[in-house]
Amino acid sequence: MTGQVRTVDGRVAGRRGQETRQKLLDCLREMLSTSPYRDVKVIDVARMAGTSPATFYQYFPDVEGAVLEIAEEMAKDADTLKELVAGKSWAGKSGTATSEELVDGFLAFWRKNDAILRVVTLGAAEGDKRFFKIRMTVLNAVAKPLTDAVKELQAKGQADKSLDAAAVAGSLVSLLASAAEHQKAFTSWGVKVKDLKPNLAPLVYLGVTGKKPPK
Repeated sequence: MTGQVRTVDGRVAGRRGQETRQKLLDCLREMLSTSPYRDVKVIDVARMAGTSPATFYQYFPDVEGAVLEIAEEMAKDADTLKELVAGKSWAGKSGTATSEELVDGFLAFWRKNDAILRVVTLGAAEGDKRFFKIRMTVLNAVAKPLTDAVKELQAKGQADKSLDAAAVAGSLVSLLASAAEHQKAFTSWGVKVKDLKPNLAPLVYLGVTGKKPPK
């Protein structure tokens, strides 16, 4: 990392500077998990990190700029979601396992990044292109390999060729994202979070293959 991180005015940050910068990001991330995004102030982040607002402004133009840093790092981590689909089998019980691993991994990723994803979703809904791009990066990590999976099944005559593969994949990813965003709300409907996977996975399998999961 040394030599790769710069201050707002373009100076290269040393080891201690990088550590301070990272601590500010960690504190901001923690605050986002307990406070509404718009209530988070620079002075509060700086105080939590044991430094000053002036130091915060050395590394970030404002809270939003720091939030974008966290969001962009999260988007890079979303590459791991591709591994849940790319190259996986959708035949028979192997397909059932693939759909279960996808649902489990997707929900886990969302839980891990819930705070920053809430901000990204809000920003995207308000028309901020930066947040919209980050959100699409996360969703496309699953949508693109799912599209390829449907196309492959269609080419083999194992899926309905009249369906648009991208539309199928996009619909399934929207379903997963919506369920992931409402994980906490499910409890108010009498649904346990642990019951989401066994109920979502068959829908994903059906959407990709056009068939009921094998028993």
